Parts: sequence; C-alpha cells; structure tokens
Amino acid sequence: MFGHECCWSTGEIIKVTGFKINKLIASICENNEVSQFSAKVELPLNFPGLYKVMADKTPYVSIEEITRKVSIGPTRFGHPCFYSPEDIKLANFTIKHGEHITFNSVEEVNGTMAVNCVVVRNNQPHSFTLPLSQEGKFYECEDDQIYTLKEIAEWKIPKCRNRIVKLSSTIHMWDFSNPLPENFDGCLILTPVYEVQAVMKFRKDIIHILSDLDVEVKDITDCYDISSFLQPLSLEDVFERTSKEFPMVAEIMEGPSESQKTFKFLDTGNEIIIYKKYQATRVLASEIRSNSPKRYFLIPMSYKGRFKRRPREFPTAYDLEIARSEKEQLHVVATKAFDSPHKELFSVSVGDQFLVQQCQTSEVLYEGRRKLIDVLACEQILGDTYKKVLLPMYMEGRFVEVIHDKKQYQLSEICKEFHLPFNVKVSVRDLSIEEDVMAAMPGLQFEEEITDSYLLISSASSPVESWEIPVCRLNMSVHLLSKDVQTVVPPVTKTKVEEISEEQYYMMRRYENQTLRSPPRPPKMPTLSPKPGFAVPKQGVTDVLQAPKNFCVDTTKKLCSNQAADVLELQVSCQNDLVHHDNKKDMTGNATSVETSVIKGLTNQALGNCEAEEDEEEEHSYNYVDENIIENISKVFQDSTIRNKHAVSEGRRDI
Repeated sequence: MFGHECCWSTGEIIKVTGFKINKLIASICENNEVSQFSAKVELPLNFPGLYKVMADKTPYVSIEEITRKVSIGPTRFGHPCFYSPEDIKLANFTIKHGEHITFNSVEEVNGTMAVNCVVVRNNQPHSFTLPLSQEGKFYECEDDQIYTLKEIAEWKIPKCRNRIVKLSSTIHMWDFSNPLPENFDGCLILTPVYEVQAVMKFRKDIIHILSDLDVEVKDITDCYDISSFLQPLSLEDVFERTSKEFPMVAEIMEGPSESQKTFKFLDTGNEIIIYKKYQATRVLASEIRSNSPKRYFLIPMSYKGRFKRRPREFPTAYDLEIARSEKEQLHVVATKAFDSPHKELFSVSVGDQFLVQQCQTSEVLYEGRRKLIDVLACEQILGDTYKKVLLPMYMEGRFVEVIHDKKQYQLSEICKEFHLPFNVKVSVRDLSIEEDVMAAMPGLQFEEEITDSYLLISSASSPVESWEIPVCRLNMSVHLLSKDVQTVVPPVTKTKVEEISEEQYYMMRRYENQTLRSPPRPPKMPTLSPKPGFAVPKQGVTDVLQAPKNFCVDTTKKLCSNQAADVLELQVSCQNDLVHHDNKKDMTGNATSVETSVIKGLTNQALGNCEAEEDEEEEHSYNYVDENIIENISKVFQDSTIRNKHAVSEGRRDI
C-alpha cells in the first residue's frame, strides 16, 4: 500500500537491512523541555524551512557510544564534532580540553576498530585515531550550519535521542495550512518515526515496513544462512568500497525517480557495470536573467564547447579589487555618481572610465584628524590621457566592465586564467552532446569550482559508452552480482551537463563555500553629514557582500542581458544622478528637455548598433559594451551638466 508492505503470511523470512526516518513528530520546546501547552504535530521530511541544530547537553561516555548512535559517513553531513572537558593523552598526541574533534570515518586500524579524527590548530589540521574503547565525557559541539528537515533526519538525529532544532528561515510557502503557530521562530523537539527497510528471499526489490505494523516477528539471525538474501547497496555504499573491488557488475533494485532519470538504462532490473570511483571537478553555473526562475548547471571540465565573455557588474570599489587580475587590466565605466566626503579622494561622475590598478592606503582628514584608510588606485581615462585617482574602498557605486577581448575560450582556460565568478555566453556548442542545453542561454555566470564524488558506469547489455553518475544526488539501490567484467577498460566516456534544481544549487553553495576563506570586508563608510547634492546610499557595502543564509536569497548579481539593456540602465542612472547632484529645481525648464533628448538619442543609437551587430554576427553572437557609446555618454552628460548649471545661474540672474 503506497509502496509499503502491510502484511505477510505466517513463516515469511525477512532480512532487515536498515532503518529510515519516515516522518518527524515536533513539539514546541521551552527550556529544553516539551511545553505542557504544546500539541504534537507531524512534519513530513520535505516540510520547508532551514533549521539550526542545537547541541545535545547530554554527554556520550565513550567513542563506541558515539559510533553506535551518531551517523558518521563520507559526506560533509557525516563529520560530527565533539569536545572533551579533560585532556586526552595519546601515544604521540595530546588533545587539549575543549578542542573540537571532527570524526571523519570508522575503520579497522591494526586489528582494532577506531575513528579517524582531525583537530585544527593554528589553521593546520592534525590527524589521529581514537579507539572505540576510549572512555570519557564527550559533548557535542555547537553547529553553526543550517539544514533542511530531510538532512537532519538522515544525519543529525542520534539513535535513542531526540533532537532540538531552531527554525532559522522559511524556504517558501507551504502547500497547505502550516501546523506550526503563526510567525513561529522558536525551538522544536523532534521525535523520529522510523520505517524498516528489508529484503525477502524471492524478491529483488526493497520493501518498506511501517514501524506501527501489528505483526509479531522472531529473530532467527543466528540459525539462518543470511547469505541467501540479496544485499541492497546505495550509491554511497558502493562508493565506500575499496578501489581494488572495481570494476563490478550490479543489478538495479530501485531505480532513480522520474525527475532524476537522466540516463535511460537506469531502470529497475537492468544490469550495469561500475568501473571505478573518483572525485571529479565541476563548474557551478547559473543562468543570467533578471527574472526568476533561473536554471542551474554543473559543467564537467571535459565540456568541449567554447565561450565568449560577457560584461560583469560591480556594486562597490571593493568588488573591483577582488576582480582585478595580473593578466589583464580591468576597464570599467561608472553608471552611478559618487561624491567623496574627502577632498583627497576622487568624486565619480556617471560615464567616468577607469583602469583599475591596485589597493593601497591613503591618509585623509577625518573629523579634524589624519586617518589612514584603504583606497583603490585607478587611472581615469580622459580621451588620450590618463589621470591617477584614488577611490575609497567603501565606495558604493555601480561599474560595468568594458570588454576588449573577443577571444573564444574553453572551460579549462577560463578557470585557469580568470577569477570566478565570471560571465560568459556559449559561442560554439559542444557537438558531442546530443542537446547542449546551455547553448540557448543568453548568458551564464560561472560561480565556483565544485569537487564531488562520481561513479563511472555503463550498461552491461551494451557497454559502448560510459557515463559519470553523481553519488550524492542520485537516489538508487543496487545489489552486486558475482559476474566477471569482460573488459576492465571502460568505453568512451560521454560528457553530460547536469542540470540541478534550485534546492540542490543552494545546498551546494551553502556547504561548499565553507571551505573557502572569505575575503575581509571593506571598512564601513565614515558617518558624515551628507553635503548638499550628495545622495546617501540606501544599502551598505556590508549588506551587499554578506553571504546568504536564507534559502531563497539569490547570491548572483543581476546583470544586463544585452548591450541595449546595459546602455538603457546606464542612461537612466545618469539622469537620476544628475538630478541628485544639482539638487535644485529646474528653474528654466531647459535642462530637463536637454537630458530627455540625450536619453532618446543615445537609446536609438544603442538599439541601432545592436540591430546592426545582430545582422553581422553568427547565430550565437556576443554583445559588447561599445566603447564609442560610453565615450558619447560621458561627453554628452558632461555637456548637459554644464548647460544645466548655466541655466540655473541664468534663472537666478533673471530673479
């Protein structure tokens, strides 16, 4: 019934292979105890929201108890941390009291079962092993990560213990009435409800037994030959096998769901050859578009298509410092005005062009005292000449990259030569792929390189090509067959761009980013009273650079999708900033009409250039920010500013 076994005949023999949490019973928690006024609610594992796991206050009395009750595995979720209130002296290493001990795996060492552990001191990891017989008090460390209910159920609920969690943020609206109180942001005590996973002697699929099924069973493990049963293995179980055991032949017991079925031969009952296991690098990419939903991809390094660059947008001067490269000089144009509060630093006008040099310190006068602050040294482009200027690192503006490079790059070249994130468009699709889904994208942002676990497999019936399948994102079960593999060398490996869901994308970024050391944040802008005509920024630099913790926060910056959009946005920003800069009413009416005519003229010019380029370029043409248009914008708006000021002065004279 609904995928679960509900009854058997008397005498049926069942081999229990595992336990799985089917759902969670939640109660509102007050002072680490169930509230007497709290009703218990049932939460499915896909209930939306992100949760922070609260540390268990009850200690474990031995390493053996930890391994029995806590999930320890090869993934990032299976590395729990504990600390001891006392020093632990080993043969050649002493663990200091309070140090965080990360448990990575359990294995046999010199005939004794032990846990492989790591302690980090002075940013250096120190590896050692702890035998299961090691006794003492071991407390769970505070966990600063956030998890979904499904992740908590699979990895973060110890056996025979409840788990207290705090709601961190909601993901999206739930389909039906929320069982939790309105605007609830407190703690919950989660009690798991298990189901039993088992196999039967004459069936090849895995059966699921509800824990409340009214049936009596007897344990006959000691007097029965359990080798006659099939042993179901998940892809994670297969990956844990030693490299010497590969290649192997397996039969699929439970194939992936329809939504995951990207390979036609992964149906239940089919036989596959698993050649090897390994870690592989992927580039995480997101579609560049202003409206959602976006699409997300994991691109293998073997992708044979080619890319052309697209302009990047930088919200602050600090972002320019991060993006600058020794290989080429970063050339940008300002699309938002900035009035510096220090006379030693440069005030930016819309249309100003800069070549980014380097970060340095500069002395400024602040509240009557000299003070050193971080600044970005640039060269302002003034026609054929250059002027050295300093921009404050905290400066909030908008800069659009000017691209002079029309070269077509391979994926490996981009990862080697440029900093990520990096904006591109597919100029030549990968012809080895039947349908290159990325070729139709207006633009892609390469966000970061991801290292993940893969198995190389092929169909046993027709092993003419092999495929890489992700271990952690494909839910399927197999059992190994005692068959010899005819050919140890795998056939030609086919490249596949993996499209991932929004949930998988945010999970990947949320955890992979922990391994990257984030750059120091720029200093906050000095709190000075704004001058007349100085537009105070609405959003601080800290807010712009802060990493997302909310599941539905978009980490990618919104970029213009084509040249016309870039120029249009630039022109609108120019107009707004000029109005703020003068901060005066148009007394003659001439300035407004001048700016309006400028906007119309430049917009028509930009659109005309785009249409001409589309006729000349190939199917996957690439739109650049035209340098002539930028120069015209800068020149025309400088002229309009002078006319505006002249009109204001004439108005005053008339008065």
